[in-house]
Amino acid sequence: MTSPSLPNPFKIPELKEKLLFTLLCLLLYRLGAHITVPGVDAQATVDFFKNQGSQTLFGVYNLFVGGALSKATVFALGIMPYISASIFFQIMGAVFPVIDRLQKEEEGRKKITQWTRYLTIGLATMQAYGIALFLESLQGAVLNPGWGFRIATAFTMTVGGTFIMWLGEQITERGIGNGMSLLIFFSIIDNGLPATLRTFESIKVGALSMPAFVLLLVVMVVVVWFTVAITVAARRIPIQIPRKVMGRGRIREGQKSFIPLRINSAGVMPIVFAQSIIIVPGTMAQFSNVQALKDLSELFQPTSWVYYVAYTLLIIFFTYFYTAIIFNPVDLSENLKKQGGFIPGVKPGSRTAEYIDHVLSRITLPGSIFLTAIAIMPILLLGQFGVPFSFGGTSLLIVVGVALDTVQQMQQHMILRQYDGFMKTGRVRFRGKQRFM
Repeated sequence: MTSPSLPNPFKIPELKEKLLFTLLCLLLYRLGAHITVPGVDAQATVDFFKNQGSQTLFGVYNLFVGGALSKATVFALGIMPYISASIFFQIMGAVFPVIDRLQKEEEGRKKITQWTRYLTIGLATMQAYGIALFLESLQGAVLNPGWGFRIATAFTMTVGGTFIMWLGEQITERGIGNGMSLLIFFSIIDNGLPATLRTFESIKVGALSMPAFVLLLVVMVVVVWFTVAITVAARRIPIQIPRKVMGRGRIREGQKSFIPLRINSAGVMPIVFAQSIIIVPGTMAQFSNVQALKDLSELFQPTSWVYYVAYTLLIIFFTYFYTAIIFNPVDLSENLKKQGGFIPGVKPGSRTAEYIDHVLSRITLPGSIFLTAIAIMPILLLGQFGVPFSFGGTSLLIVVGVALDTVQQMQQHMILRQYDGFMKTGRVRFRGKQRFM
């Protein structure tokens, strides 16, 4: 029996409105990412970033804002201040019990959301002022340097970062998908399109042979397929609710369900943390004349074995670290105990928490190995084929994760629409009689 096909999303009024609103917000975001702040020569900043590469702090930040930082636009900060503030409170919840209790209460979550907004504005102000100083340090980038330029640039970029935060929240509330994730998603896509065009130009001029391009394309398809498979893969722990005795001696069988523990529970954050640390030597060496820093930067170049070993260890460490922050087996076991559920063969309470923690620790290892492979494989491919675009593991995981989440939300809207139509117009039989809903 084949399942009925899902309707066209643009034929559903509610979903169409959400999609159009989301596209409008994303269009405004990308337009602002191409408007340069007053008093800056955008070509000078673009030339500087061309010589930086992607393995520096500026290159990584520029990736997440879709190239807006390299053009010194009003949206140069992107959504990164909000993400930094959110991660800060997420880590604080694992350190301070007061924050943890607030995160579990509805009113507490509203307070944390408001605190996150305030912290976002504070971080945006500091980062915007730092970017203004950085632009003044570039030769020929600022037309009239001084306090007037710094204040105007800091104010403009702070307002831009605050507007992006508001835009992401509006997409989440009134649009489709997670607004913050979609902003990063389209930033990466927009930043990758010019590099993709340069790849085709390399084929035309003979810098990249057709067999090598076909082989690279096959490898990319396999890596994307494998990334999707690991992203949705989960270890299911069966749980059961005790059977309840009904009236007149009848017994209702207990409900059976499961707890899905994802192999990659930490998502892309371990790669982001590891990359943020490993690019520090190279970034410091660029702004210093100390020979020791330059030698240290050479050791951590993407072509050295020290880079690969350090990168691997950092990713594995942060995978376990971030998984421990976002997933608490003790809270899960307590909630399961309150509902009267249990894992077959495991005692409720502390034994259940130990069992979940044991399973989570075992599946986190292959998850960390997967993240390491996704992060290092693109670097190896770039070295072998010399392609002009960066097939980065960080961007790949973000694009795949956001795309899957958005598609799932669209499918849920369409399925609910089908169920609503069935309940309004369908016929249900009760004891041989037809009743109309």
